Amino acid sequence: MADKTMTADEAVSRLESGMTLGIGGWGSRRKPMALVRALLRSGITDLTVVSYGGPDVGMLAAAGRIRKLVAAFATLDSIPLEPHFRAARERGAFELMEIDEAMFMWGLHAAANRLPFIPVRAGVGSDVMRVNPGLRTVRSPYEDGETLVAVPALRMDAALVHLNRADRLGNGQYLGPDPYFDDLFCEAADSAYVSCERIVDTAELTKEAAPQTLLVGRHTVTGVVEAPNGAHFTSCVPDYARDEAFQRHYASTPWPEFAERFLDGDEQDYQRAVQAWHKEREENPEREGKVGP
Repeated sequence: MADKTMTADEAVSRLESGMTLGIGGWGSRRKPMALVRALLRSGITDLTVVSYGGPDVGMLAAAGRIRKLVAAFATLDSIPLEPHFRAARERGAFELMEIDEAMFMWGLHAAANRLPFIPVRAGVGSDVMRVNPGLRTVRSPYEDGETLVAVPALRMDAALVHLNRADRLGNGQYLGPDPYFDDLFCEAADSAYVSCERIVDTAELTKEAAPQTLLVGRHTVTGVVEAPNGAHFTSCVPDYARDEAFQRHYASTPWPEFAERFLDGDEQDYQRAVQAWHKEREENPEREGKVGP
């Protein structure tokens, strides 16, 4: 069995402009931010992004890398609307397919099972159909004859997810309260790259955790990236909580200023810049800004 370990930059080097890219996690929770930062360091653009959106969407939108977004929302959780996403959307910077959370989930299920669509009740009688004129309905072939929404498969060229632990073969484990559909993202994509807090031996994955925590199977994974603190500033429970102070700074800082300070270098530069920012904040707490676009 192959050793699938690689660096974040090596994983991103396998992606191309114009791809449909799925990004796991949920809002500002367990997002593969180290991989997103590597993506921002690349020249890759013109992406169709499929995501339960958080700062991954905000950063890629602010950097002008998104051609189309498929999402149920774009939030920072404690900040209800992702401000850089909002600013880009108000500029008309990309096309948006906004669907119900359940419709999004069933679209992932359809892609994971290699189905063209799955019929669902979600969306019937709502403005989801109006704002997405490309959606179609189907009639049940059985006696009920019910009209349902045919949610299209959310098939992806590649997916990026972040987990608590993984082995070198691609088995991935979550230790927090929610899987966030990361397994479906991996199964629905042609290739999948898993970053994790720590790479461990396979036997260690179930040494102190139940087998049910093994969320992602190696057969769906193309590459594994060890990225400590790789979900920052989103949460990666139980390893760490969301960095609320830094998230507020991100949300209240003009994008060019934020990108210049925190995203110009590599991942180690980013982590050092965040530590320096926290030190400055401790020394000058009155400098913390208000949340805004």
